[in-house]
Amino acid sequence: MDLPVMPPVEPMLARPVREIPDVGHSEPKWDGFRTIVFKDGDEVMLGSRNDKPMTRYFPELVEILRRGLPEKCVVDGEIVLLLNDRLDFEALQQRIHPADSRVRLLAEHTPSSLVAFDILALGSENLMRRPFGDRRDVLRQILGGPEESIILTPATADLEEAKRWFTEFEGAGLDGVIAKPLDAPYEPGKRSMFKIKHERTADCVVAGFRWHKAGGTDSRNALGSLLLGLYDDGGTLHHVGVAASFPMAKRRALATELAPLVETDLAAHPWGRWADQSAHGTQRLPGAVSRWSGGKDLSFVPLRPELVVEVAYDHMEGDRFRHTAQFRRWRTDRDPSSCTYAQLETAAAFDVRRILDEGR
Repeated sequence: MDLPVMPPVEPMLARPVREIPDVGHSEPKWDGFRTIVFKDGDEVMLGSRNDKPMTRYFPELVEILRRGLPEKCVVDGEIVLLLNDRLDFEALQQRIHPADSRVRLLAEHTPSSLVAFDILALGSENLMRRPFGDRRDVLRQILGGPEESIILTPATADLEEAKRWFTEFEGAGLDGVIAKPLDAPYEPGKRSMFKIKHERTADCVVAGFRWHKAGGTDSRNALGSLLLGLYDDGGTLHHVGVAASFPMAKRRALATELAPLVETDLAAHPWGRWADQSAHGTQRLPGAVSRWSGGKDLSFVPLRPELVVEVAYDHMEGDRFRHTAQFRRWRTDRDPSSCTYAQLETAAAFDVRRILDEGR
């Protein structure tokens, strides 16, 4: 490749804020794989946030980008997967598979799209120092061709419309809203944008914990994460996520405080069969090794499910929290059996194609 901006490039990031700032530009926050597309003729590379190329996992998108983007360009965007009338992140995760045959089968049956929201270079020109408003105009000019899988993200300068999007678009599987100052340059790795995400609370059962990977000379003296559970209508406790953001002193204190609740009889624990992944059917358990775990030990210390914790979360992905939940407080007034999925809010359905059509 011979581009004015060469890989790898760390994408520009956003810092969380509680309210949408009126900076002149707001757009939907997409829930997919952030990628920077590098294109030089027929050569296309999809870079990720962790600098690991994703090109091999999306062969159908690479072909579309070859046809639909200019000869030389560097474009920032999000790889998304549309299933029925909403984004499906779980299905998108399945695309990261070691077997090429599986990747190509999924590429045929669950094709992906690129939502573009910034441009770093075009032709021989590096655009990163130009204001975002100018870069957005350039991006608008190069998109809008016949390729329906390359979409310019919708945007608005109207703060009230952005607030409406924040509420409505969640029902289509979107994360929230991103606000971008129109005069800002592209700053790799810096949190120069603003993100506004949904935050809700839920009362969850604490049914185990994992040790902290850097607990000191004795790695078994600091808690890494609390394992959270919710009961379904049939009384089965499902693992729904973790709460993990604690100062080190609190991690050590929690390891001591939770010791009396450690369950030594796995047969008595609702997740006691976690190691046998063929035995639990559709139950969500915390110990499965997946393509995302890199072979790491995901074993945990089981606790008698007697404690309830209130956590904050942004949204659900299927039947579990999409991101790490945030500890809020212990709920000693709650009966663990009352911690069910029924307490969770459900966003009103919204057809994601209505959003994508605006970008097209």
